[in-house]
Amino acid sequence: MTEAFAKPRKPTHSVQIGKVWIGSKHPVVVQSMTNTDTADIDASVKQISQLWRAGSELVRVTVNNPESAAAVPRIREKLLMMNIDVPIIGDFHYNGHQLLSAEPACAEALAKYRINPGNVGFGKKKDTQFAAIIEMALKYSKPVRIGVNWGSLDQSLAAMLMDENAQRAEPWDAPRVLREALVRSAIDSADKAVEIGMSRDRIILSAKVSGVQELVAVYRDLSKRSDFPLHLGLTEAGMGSKGITASAAALAILMQEGIGDTIRISLTPEPGGARTQEVIVAQELLQTMGLRAFTPLVTACPGCGRTTSEFFQELAKTVQEHVRDKMPEWKITNPGAENLTLAVMGCIVNGPGESRHANIGISLPGTGESPAAPVFIDGEKAVTLRGDNIAQEFVALIDDYVAKKFA
Repeated sequence: MTEAFAKPRKPTHSVQIGKVWIGSKHPVVVQSMTNTDTADIDASVKQISQLWRAGSELVRVTVNNPESAAAVPRIREKLLMMNIDVPIIGDFHYNGHQLLSAEPACAEALAKYRINPGNVGFGKKKDTQFAAIIEMALKYSKPVRIGVNWGSLDQSLAAMLMDENAQRAEPWDAPRVLREALVRSAIDSADKAVEIGMSRDRIILSAKVSGVQELVAVYRDLSKRSDFPLHLGLTEAGMGSKGITASAAALAILMQEGIGDTIRISLTPEPGGARTQEVIVAQELLQTMGLRAFTPLVTACPGCGRTTSEFFQELAKTVQEHVRDKMPEWKITNPGAENLTLAVMGCIVNGPGESRHANIGISLPGTGESPAAPVFIDGEKAVTLRGDNIAQEFVALIDDYVAKKFA
């Protein structure tokens, strides 16, 4: 981590979820969520394995009916047979107390329970049903995430705070009251869990909204008023570039301030798009901020009038896809390869200089330039590539470098 980002993190408890530790000085962890019907065991196993291979360190699944609860231990068993030991988190709304009680194998198989205080129960049943889930977590030694969402906020708490606000000499505006309701819901629920017997080092908090500025304000407040690990995410971020941009804008501000211990990028997948995109975006956000390294990233020029050929774009894509595909293998055989820096440049203006800054860089010829592509390795010109096999030869140089440098 570069000095610019080596900010002291807010002291928090460390929470263990399966074999993953979060909070305190542990690295920010990447989480994702399936969108399969959890009761469809084969589909869920397939998607969880895809998310895990993409780099998700925690995977949340919907547990909303008896069929999905009964499927969880079978999903876990099949994953372990594939040597995939990723922690699975159960997402409960409305009937979690019933499902955990009726399916003890599910309660045991899950690594963590997610509870939404806004819909864990209503009226007189709210506290009873919340307590029932906490007691199940205690019985099976599971941590919990108390996850508040402004789309399902505790209406009784919101109404109470509105009444309190009306009595102020200088009433707050409505957004501030809403933020206070989110923070209070999370903290008050955590305090109730502690009263029931839950250790403070088994609790994670989140308070998600879908607006960038609102999310930043809520988490700054939540961070000041609690010492629990915080799960970050811009809920319902949206599709494509909008969802990516909004999530990155909000989460980058918070993580730069040392706020946040797990993150999820809640993207709406493009039709037919891969669910794994949310994992890749989360990793790239952490890596481009200098907070973690997951896979070699490629520096590539945007192109201009000097680069009328599309070859450098195709090469950059080929290289990025190659190293991402190889990373699961390199993680085992060549640890440290995730820190490799690569450059694919399109002309002589910045090409040689940028390539020298990378571990391996190639400067392709621009329009009208000599048809030769010098390759720089650790700042020194190593070889010049020509002809129709530049892509294959450059990828081979990368593989050879990894094999020798990260043996």
